[in-house]
Amino acid sequence: MKRPMSLSACLVGLVAAACSDGTGPGTQPVVLLSFATRLPGGLQAAGAFGAARAPGITMAGDTITDGSNTLIITSAQIVLREIELERQEVVDCDVSPEPAGCEDFEVGPVLVDLPLGPGVREQVTVEIPPGTYTEVEFEIHKIGDDAEDAAFRAAHPEFAQKSIRVQGTYNGAPFTFESDLDVEQELDLAPPLVIADSVTATNLTVRVGLADWFRALDGKLLNPATGNKGGANESLVKENIKQSVEAFEDHDEDGNDN
Repeated sequence: MKRPMSLSACLVGLVAAACSDGTGPGTQPVVLLSFATRLPGGLQAAGAFGAARAPGITMAGDTITDGSNTLIITSAQIVLREIELERQEVVDCDVSPEPAGCEDFEVGPVLVDLPLGPGVREQVTVEIPPGTYTEVEFEIHKIGDDAEDAAFRAAHPEFAQKSIRVQGTYNGAPFTFESDLDVEQELDLAPPLVIADSVTATNLTVRVGLADWFRALDGKLLNPATGNKGGANESLVKENIKQSVEAFEDHDEDGNDN
């Protein structure tokens, strides 16, 4: 059975995934899919709260503090599947049969190691037809018991019935946060991603506001352990995660949409 790849291992193997409308490898424009968690210069990405909601929050490297509590993240992983771009003329990619103009980056579940420092990481390279793309879609996917997830489950048994895993310390005490969040994310691209008939690669960054995941409604930090299944803040943290994601064209590959 083939071992599932993480996104960092997909640079070579995914070129053919979105070439159904083309004439062969090397004949279409290339798009790079990257991931980031921070803005350039060490600033946090504005997600569920943004700077105005939490003026005391600062982030340096993998350390987040609100002046009273300190959260250090040492690892943040998320499982995604069915990552695709939707062309401007397509009404809905989430139908069967899938219409032309829905271009896949990856179908099966893949494990993304989110970067904790500045810049972007985990690039996936794919060829897609020229056009104007207005949305990127993917599922944050809980690994289940079905055959489609069997290979991934065998390679990453710690993700059985889970989609997200974060480790670190909160006020010096070690924690492991795990979530069974299972949700489709549809991110508008504004301005749209225009892919020309060119050999120049275009970078698309998905930025995840990791600093916003473990926040109370007043913007103060939460103990991530309280967001685990059955915990007092499970629903709040899940909602924070869903609201923390955005996507944009990123020519400089610096995690910034400017």
